[in-house]
Amino acid sequence: MKHYKLVIFDMDGTILNTLEDLTDSTNYALYAHNLPQRTMEEVRQFVGNGIGKLIERAVPVGTKKELEEQVLATFKAYYGEHCAVKTRPYEGILEVLRTLRERGYLTAVVSNKADFAVQSLVQDYYPGLFDVAVGEKEGVRRKPAPDSVFEVLHLLGIEKEAAVYVGDSDVDLDTAKNAGMEVIAVEWGFRDREFLLAHGARVIVGKPMEILEQLENDYLHL
Repeated sequence: MKHYKLVIFDMDGTILNTLEDLTDSTNYALYAHNLPQRTMEEVRQFVGNGIGKLIERAVPVGTKKELEEQVLATFKAYYGEHCAVKTRPYEGILEVLRTLRERGYLTAVVSNKADFAVQSLVQDYYPGLFDVAVGEKEGVRRKPAPDSVFEVLHLLGIEKEAAVYVGDSDVDLDTAKNAGMEVIAVEWGFRDREFLLAHGARVIVGKPMEILEQLENDYLHL
């Protein structure tokens, strides 16, 4: 018996390894405004709460708001043109998505990444494999607020009990909790297993194909 009808995926660190392009774009924007650059590991820790928060964390402490906004504008322009240079799907994700579709599941993406980038990346890497994708945009609170998840549920006509959320960070765990949904955490993304456990993850998978196995397990249900 199949319990779920819809699988909602986070994007960065879950279905796409975007870290190199995010790092390059962040450092381009910082360099353009004569600010010190950041390491990839620093950017890894900065992502998850939207590009506004990424730049807020990346600029030096004490940076004036006007300059921070200029850096953000530069980042948006550059990343809009360079969001798919080094970005790549995690190994096995494409097969999982195809299998989910074959088995009759609906699939969606919910991300704190700017909506223009979400739509572009979904089309570039996973054409035809998602029913809906929602990124950061005006009028919708960013994760961990459940607004974008509820938008997906509304658009697809699915009750939250029939959906499961898949993500790689504390933001994703909190998003699922705030939406009242079950969650599968993945350990190949931007946060490691110990971090996820410390933030309350109950089901963690180490390989994409394990998502399919977990969807059939009764213990996902509280």
